[in-house]
Amino acid sequence: MKKFVALLFVVLSIACKDEKPEKPQIIPEKIIYEFGYRLNDYKVINDTLKSGENFGEILSRNKIGSSKIYEIVSKIKDDFNIRSLKAGKPYTILAKNDSTQQAQVFIYRESKINYTIIDFKDSIITAYNGKKPITTKIKTASGIITTHLSHAIKSQGLSPDLTYKMADEVYAWAIDFSKLQKNDKFRLIYEQFYIEDTIPVGIGKIKAAYFEHNDKPFYAFNYMVDSIKKVSEYYDDKANVMRRQFLKMPVKFSRISSKYNLKRRIAYYGNKIKAHKGTDYAAPIGTPIEATANGTVTESRYAGGNGNYVKIRHNGTYSTQYLHMSKRAVKVGDYVKQGQTIGYIGMTGNTAGPHVCYRFWKNGVQVDPLKEKFQNSEPMKKDKVPVYFKYIEPLKVQLDSIEYPHKNILF
Repeated sequence: MKKFVALLFVVLSIACKDEKPEKPQIIPEKIIYEFGYRLNDYKVINDTLKSGENFGEILSRNKIGSSKIYEIVSKIKDDFNIRSLKAGKPYTILAKNDSTQQAQVFIYRESKINYTIIDFKDSIITAYNGKKPITTKIKTASGIITTHLSHAIKSQGLSPDLTYKMADEVYAWAIDFSKLQKNDKFRLIYEQFYIEDTIPVGIGKIKAAYFEHNDKPFYAFNYMVDSIKKVSEYYDDKANVMRRQFLKMPVKFSRISSKYNLKRRIAYYGNKIKAHKGTDYAAPIGTPIEATANGTVTESRYAGGNGNYVKIRHNGTYSTQYLHMSKRAVKVGDYVKQGQTIGYIGMTGNTAGPHVCYRFWKNGVQVDPLKEKFQNSEPMKKDKVPVYFKYIEPLKVQLDSIEYPHKNILF
């Protein structure tokens, strides 16, 4: 028995000698790249420009001597104006990762996307612009109007850019957003831009939209009409262009009898200078007068020298007025379409002959419509229509399936 115990002890001793002690686990350092630099190689200093602080002060505080600062400023002056630095903007210093902690690179972050790098770590000093890589994700949204469109957007934590894009890019000529009604509603499919896949940095195109205004549906789809020039346009579910150019004139087959003229002398007023802020189109009494663009009638009445007239608000920028009608064909609150008859040529008010005085407002100021430059809005070519319908089919299905918020948020 003693011999067996002794033998077992020898075997266990040999086995223990063969076991090697475990080596401590070495966790590899996480390599971090940003702005094109391996940040692990530097001491990274993030700060914000203070009011009254300048480029030289920042570099001096980060161990750069005055002669070197002068050299940096001199060499980058054609590529970057250091006076363009703005208080409140963030910046990053990449400094030596040693006891000196001397600055090597200055990065001015103009926005979440754009930045300027000033690299002076070597004898060659450079300044250049950069952009953080952006990823695009397709998002959906919906809302029900309780007060204003912006409230419906804000209440759900959505980007306010969606308000602008809907009102000014998609539906500017179809819907007057100052006249929205409670319980109007919308659905959207749009592009959301991100950096690092998580930080939102803006809205791209609204790819598809549905807006229900006064119980009337308005579909809109962004469609590439010229893939070479990268030109896209918004069309409805019938392939009609959403953006409408103003008609050249409110009366067919008429002539201009008097142009917009701020120094015109008028015989009716004793040949005195009296600004004529309209364009007169002469035509026989009873000739139809047409709305030059979609809009809502804001005035329809008789008033002194204007005679019978109609005024139309087209969107937040443009309004038009039509004077001296023999008869008005629309009333206040009516929604009229481009080319719709709104009245007839007459001689009511102060006028020497049958015509319509066409007046044009831009941002509340009367301007000469003949001098305004509008973007072209050509109809879709017939050969593209079948392809367009095929393109919007899945988008329309997706739009129609987007649910509205369960609760209206009141303000």
